[in-house]
Amino acid sequence: MASLDDLLLLGDPRLYQACEPVLESERPLIPGWVSDLHDVMAEIRSQYGFGRAIAAPQLGIMKRLIYMNIDRPVVFINPELHDLSQKTFELWDDCMSFPNLLVRVRRHQALTIQYLDMDWQPQVWRLEGDLSELLQHEYDHLEGILCTMRAIDDKSFRWRRGKE
Repeated sequence: MASLDDLLLLGDPRLYQACEPVLESERPLIPGWVSDLHDVMAEIRSQYGFGRAIAAPQLGIMKRLIYMNIDRPVVFINPELHDLSQKTFELWDDCMSFPNLLVRVRRHQALTIQYLDMDWQPQVWRLEGDLSELLQHEYDHLEGILCTMRAIDDKSFRWRRGKE
């Protein structure tokens, strides 16, 4: 069972590495990975008051896998982003790998995500607003990109105070 101690923190070189696709032969490993992602996200929610999704590389699982749980769990295996909107918006982004730091970033208003589900079936989902932003953040983790690298400028950082 994974815990916060397994979460990679800002500065860990693995957070800057692109991930490999999940292979069909690795399907038996996916439920365990998802369970670990769920457990760590639950701890972050409890301790810091945020957390809607987590990417596998944040636990050192260098695979293209995202776990999201807002109103129900959704697993994105080997996701691909398409049709990113021209319209963007700015927000203060947070990250479990540096939970007390907020970063001002610009994200696409809408996108389409293609992925495999837990049954290895292809899925397509059009996302807008906060879900679009969330999946862009998590997808960046799969590419070895942190929101600190997407800061709008050098003044786009602030500390979180408590459970904001």
